[in-house]
Amino acid sequence: MTILVAEDDPLTLDALSTCIESDGFQVLRAKDGREAIDLWRNAKPDLLCLDVMMPMVDGYEVCRRVRAGDRTIPILFLSAKNQEVDVVVGLDLGADDFIRKPFTRNEVMARIRAALRRSAPRETGDNFRLSGVTIRPRALLAERGNDIVELTPREISMLRLLHTNAGEAVTRDAFLDACWGMDYYPDSRTLDQHISQLRKKIEIDPSCPQIIQTVRGVGYRTDSNQLG
Repeated sequence: MTILVAEDDPLTLDALSTCIESDGFQVLRAKDGREAIDLWRNAKPDLLCLDVMMPMVDGYEVCRRVRAGDRTIPILFLSAKNQEVDVVVGLDLGADDFIRKPFTRNEVMARIRAALRRSAPRETGDNFRLSGVTIRPRALLAERGNDIVELTPREISMLRLLHTNAGEAVTRDAFLDACWGMDYYPDSRTLDQHISQLRKKIEIDPSCPQIIQTVRGVGYRTDSNQLG
C-alpha cells in the first residue's frame, strides 16, 4: 500500500515518512500542496496525510480538489492548529481524521490503519487462510472466529510468503529480500523480532507455534496442512 505524505517542514516530512515506511508501507513525499495534487493524480496512492498549512496550495484546498475526483480515498489532516473550527472545516471538506501535532508514532500509525480498514471492502479475492486464520490484506487484519487483530503490511507480506511456500522452509534471506527489500547483516535480529510479534497476534499458543514453525539454521515454515 502507498501513502502520500504532504508536509512543508522537511524534518517532520522525513520523520513521518520513516515512521510509516517502518511498518511496510510505501511512501510518496510532497513538500507542498501543488506537488501533493500532482502525485495523487499520477501515482494513485491508497491514503493521503496532509499538513494543513502548506505553501502553494494548503491542505484544505488539496482535500477539496481530491474529493472532487475521488470520494473514497482516506484523507488524514496533520496540523498544529487545534481549534475546534479547524477540525470541523477539515471534516466538512471530507477528511476522515484530524491528527493534532505533536503526535506519537503509535497514534499516527493506528489512525492510518483505522482509516485504511474503513475504506477497505469487506471481502476480496486477495484474502488467504492459515490454520483457521483469515488474512485480509486490504483491511490490514487477521480474523479467527470473532477475534480480530491488526496487521502491518510487512506482517502480511511475511504471512503471504509462508502461505505461498507452504511445506517448504523459507530462508531468512528470502524473508528479508521479499519483505524488507534490503540487505541486513547476518546477526540482525530484525526478522526474529517480527516473527515473535506476529506469533503473539495469530498463534493460539505463541510459546508452541503451529502456524509459523522455526526451521533451525534455515528460517521458518508453515506446513501445507495449515492452509485453510
